[in-house]
Formats: sequence, structure tokens, C-alpha cells
Amino acid sequence: MSFGNSLQLNTGAPIPQIGLGTWRSKPNEVENAVEIAIRNGYRHLDLAMIYRNQDEVGRALKKVIPSVVTREQLFITSKLWNCSHQQGPAEAELDETLKQLGLTYLDLYLIHWPAAFEPGNGLLPPHPTKAGEIQLDTRTSIVDTWKTMIKLKETGKVKAIGVSNFTIEHIQALIDATGVVPAANQIEAHPLLPQDELVAYCARMGIHVTAYSPLGNNRGCSV
Repeated sequence: MSFGNSLQLNTGAPIPQIGLGTWRSKPNEVENAVEIAIRNGYRHLDLAMIYRNQDEVGRALKKVIPSVVTREQLFITSKLWNCSHQQGPAEAELDETLKQLGLTYLDLYLIHWPAAFEPGNGLLPPHPTKAGEIQLDTRTSIVDTWKTMIKLKETGKVKAIGVSNFTIEHIQALIDATGVVPAANQIEAHPLLPQDELVAYCARMGIHVTAYSPLGNNRGCSV
């Protein structure tokens, strides 16, 4: 496996072709995994606030920067969670992400899902009257959130902005409203879920596709 290969975002920045994901990692495993991965050639880390382990990643980064790599040699992606789609909460979450990681900027920041939750009541705000359901924020559109992401990029705290789990219709709505094309769309894509139409659309629009679960997802698997 070669870790030296990279692709290019529409910003002109290179993105390493192979990355280490940190989703579904058990507590206290991520710190060790990230340190070992970087020492063995990984340069792209994929993170998110909802994974609840960015502080562990930050501890690992302190062990390898600058003794093993410089900050500039790493490509670090994180994602804005659903309860922070509004402008104030979005910047606050970005600042908290940077604090957890011990960094001053992210290479790529994504809208994790095209759905907004009510802010101010945790990562998974319970619906006030419907047991087991999440309270949605129906006032904040994905275009509103994209405009906020554009402003976050202007602060210099993120080098590129993109989306995750977005459909063709979602992405086109962002472009039509703002003229700003996402740098990336991170989606589940593998032989059982190739998403050919979406991948082709992204290629036409110059949007990098990052595949998560590229070898398949084990949800519902009985073997």
C-alpha cells in the first residue's frame, strides 16, 4: 500500500488518497491508532465532532508533531455536526474542534449531514414531545449552513470546505444559491453501493469524492 499518492481538490490543494477514519473506535483506542498510523505513513486523518474522540486524536498529534511530521505534512478533515448548523454554533464548534486537536486550522471541513438539529441541547437534542426522536431545526436550510461554511473558510481556520452524505440535489442547491462549489463530498461508496450517478456528477463539477466504508459496511451483516 502506497501512502504517497495524492489527488487534487478544486482549491488546488493535494489530498492524500488514503486516510485513517476514526468512526466507531472504542474509547482510548484512537490515540494509539492515530500515533501508530502516522508513524507508519498515514498522512490523512478523517475526524468528526460526533465521533467524540477528537481529544484523543489531539493527544496523539502532540506525540508526532514535530518529531515525526510537521503539521503541514498532515491533511486533517473534520465535520460540522447537525446541532451546529447555525452561524454562531458553527464557529463555536469549529473552535472547539481546533482546541481538542491542538491545531490552528483544518485542511478540510465538511457539513456532516444535510439536516439541522436544534442547537443548545447537546449533540442529539431530544424532541420535547416525541419520545426517541431528535428535535430538528426546520428554520435553518442547508443553503444557510453552506453560507456559514463559506464565512468560516474566510477566517482562515479551514483551508477548504465541503459536504458529506449529500445528494446531487443537495449539492446543486448550494451551488445555485452561492456559486461556491464544495471541495469534497464524503459518501458511503463500495462495490455494494457504488453510487455511480452521484460520483459521475461530482466528477463533472470538480468535486472530490471521499469514500467511507470503501470495502463495505458491516451493518446488518450476519457473518
